[in-house]
Amino acid sequence: MIAKDLNLSRRSFIASAAGAALFAKDAFARRITPPAATTPISPQDRTFLEDYSKRCFRYFWEQVNEHTGIVMDRARMDGSSTGGNVGSSAATGFGLTALCIGAEHGWISHEQARDRALRTLAYYWGHAFHDHGWFYHFTDASTGARRLNSEISSIDTALFLAGVLTVAEYFPKDARIRSFAKQIFERVDFRWMLNGDPLILSHGVMPGSGFLPSRWSAYSEASILYLLAIGSPRHGIPSDSWYAWQRPEVRYQQWRFISGGPLFTHQYSHAWVDFRHQTDGDPSDHDYFENSRIATYAHRDFCISLQSKYSDYGPNMWGLTVSDSPRGYMNWGGTVDFGNTNGTLVPCAAAGSVMFDPDICLPVLRQMHEVYGSKVYGRYGFSDAFNPNWDNKKLWVNQDVIGIDVGISLLSMENALNGNVWRWFMRNPYIQTAMERAGFQLTTPGRHVIKLKTTTKKA
Repeated sequence: MIAKDLNLSRRSFIASAAGAALFAKDAFARRITPPAATTPISPQDRTFLEDYSKRCFRYFWEQVNEHTGIVMDRARMDGSSTGGNVGSSAATGFGLTALCIGAEHGWISHEQARDRALRTLAYYWGHAFHDHGWFYHFTDASTGARRLNSEISSIDTALFLAGVLTVAEYFPKDARIRSFAKQIFERVDFRWMLNGDPLILSHGVMPGSGFLPSRWSAYSEASILYLLAIGSPRHGIPSDSWYAWQRPEVRYQQWRFISGGPLFTHQYSHAWVDFRHQTDGDPSDHDYFENSRIATYAHRDFCISLQSKYSDYGPNMWGLTVSDSPRGYMNWGGTVDFGNTNGTLVPCAAAGSVMFDPDICLPVLRQMHEVYGSKVYGRYGFSDAFNPNWDNKKLWVNQDVIGIDVGISLLSMENALNGNVWRWFMRNPYIQTAMERAGFQLTTPGRHVIKLKTTTKKA
């Protein structure tokens, strides 16, 4: 994502003083479980979600360089370009997955999706710059050149790889797609990204100065990075790496959960990895899907608690995560007000959690649409952010949409509607191997797409 201050990006939030404030230990209350999401999605809600999803898909079909397949980091709500031609590796991973969704719904033909996917994989295998298989965070969408002083990013590469593996499973009979996907994934040297540590992965590498000082040492959006690394057949890391990062517990009102900060840290890995009905092994033994449900409920209650300051907030009007705002790019707290809240609402916060609990997230999206309509809902779905009472009670609407925020919205809705992304991604052997090695066990036998064979934790 293009940040106003790249020194406080999503990944650096975890290491910041604000992020550390979430990790303070305390005597925690008994863990409260939210009610099960049992209400079926109504035909009217399904129609709304399908319209929203189609608009999100449109972003990934239109905002892409057709030669390289690189997806733009951001664009205007009306479909016009921001002018920077800046592409994003993570957005490209969401975009590859979006091709499968678009073909499945008939928004494009299977042949169109296959051609675009093949072109993208061919470019990334044969032409895109990489270092030990790892890609830049931001690139020129036309040339692949480094942009915005970008790092070689471990998490952005992981999200790109998630898309690569998804299209390989969606087109199982296409030998070229599967070959490119295999070669791209198995080229990535996950051990190299440990940078001398036996277990904990680095955030990345800055050309000219070496590895970044920060590591993925606590709960974050990097769960999928660790699983891909553990599942790699050529350059894999020990399965004990899964248990090496901290799992800081946070308490908000009656909710107790593991957290890494803003809501997106609970969403990104879940867009592909189906953690439902599973726990990992000792000494962790966590249900990460349920944890993200609890985090969503806690965040909703946090936003509701701000209603005395921001009258538009309420049970069906909430949501903050890292986003644009009237004051620039902001890292909003998950359940802590760091003093930077200003009444802004971020639709992808609720949209990205629809897969966890439509009962509390879908009404938010419906109300945003019903109250503000085309002012906030355009060619690619919702604006990245809006503020109903900014500067003398005027409605401020961000004129941009951001690729990864559109992406998490699209994949979450698809999983909520039919579980497609989970089903496609979980067929790949690398993730199956990783979860077996890490010791994941079913908690509700017979309801999951994978039959786990072992609970050993050693690679």
